[in-house]
Formats: sequence, structure tokens, C-alpha cells
Amino acid sequence: MKVSFMAGALAGAVVVVAGSAVAGYHVYQAAHTAKVLSAEPLTRTVKIPRQECHDEEVTHTKPVKDQNRLIGTGIGALVGGVLGHQIGGGNGKTLATVAGAGAGGYAGNKIQQNAQEKDTYTTTEQRCNTVYDKKEEPAGFDVVYELNGSKHHLHTDTDPGSSLPVKDGKVVLASVKNTAGATNGAKAQ
Repeated sequence: MKVSFMAGALAGAVVVVAGSAVAGYHVYQAAHTAKVLSAEPLTRTVKIPRQECHDEEVTHTKPVKDQNRLIGTGIGALVGGVLGHQIGGGNGKTLATVAGAGAGGYAGNKIQQNAQEKDTYTTTEQRCNTVYDKKEEPAGFDVVYELNGSKHHLHTDTDPGSSLPVKDGKVVLASVKNTAGATNGAKAQ
């Protein structure tokens, strides 16, 4: 019986010590970690610029050598004057010649203007615009954790897992952004 009693007492002592160790570990861990309640992944939209080009036909007007259209006006006036001179007799002949020259000069000017505007050539030119492609990329995690019975928020670059380390009653991470904007070694509460 003595052996049974000793074995039972020893087994009981082992259970008590193990239970105390587990309980002690939980108390230690609770004092040195904060429980993560949620860690939502965040993304941000990034715009990536690129050039988009296409060929386009462009019509140009050829350079005009006679800006005032003197050749057309002169030839028109000459032809109009000759035709006007053929009409009438005496003083009417002179008046018809002058009127014919005036009308012919105006008509010649307009004919040359029309010809100059239609004197064109076409080239192919490249036109480019900047367009933006959108891409989603990771932007860390929005973390909600519980410490000393209160909920808190912070931003981490990586998924924190199920708990966060605590030192002197505050969460401490190597690279943390809390909701107030502190970064790099900041302590979040």
C-alpha cells in the first residue's frame, strides 16, 4: 500500500505542477502579448503611366508664294478689260473697259485664292497620349487587437498572426503604423 500511495501522491504532484506551469505560462503570455481580433488585408490602387501612340493622316496647305494673289488679280483684270473694251462705243467703251478690268481683277483674285486653298498635301504623323493602367497592390493590414480588456487599432506591413508582443503594457513591433500615424518602431496602444 505504501507504494500505491507514493505512486498516487507522485502522480498528483506531477499533475499539480504541470497545471501550475500551464496556468503560469498563460498568465505570463497574457501579460506579454495582445490578442489579435482581426487582421484585414489592405490594398491600394497604383496608376502606371504608359504611352499609347497611333498614326494619323494630316492634311497641310502648301506654302503660298503670292500672298496678295497679284497674278490672279492681274490676269483677271487684263481679261476683264479686254472683254469690256469689246462692248460699247465711244465713252461707253472706256467705261466698259474699266468696269471689265475691275470685275475681272476681283474674279481673278478669288479664283487664285480658291486654287491656293485647295493646293494641299497629306503626311502621316505619329500622335501619342499618356494613359494610365490601374493595378491593385498590397498595402499592409488593418489590425484590431485586445489589450487589458480594450480594443485598439493599428496598421502593420505584414500579417501579425494571432498575437502581438507587449512590453511595458504597450504593443511593440519593428514596423508599425498606428492609427495616429506613428511609424517604424512605434508603440501602439
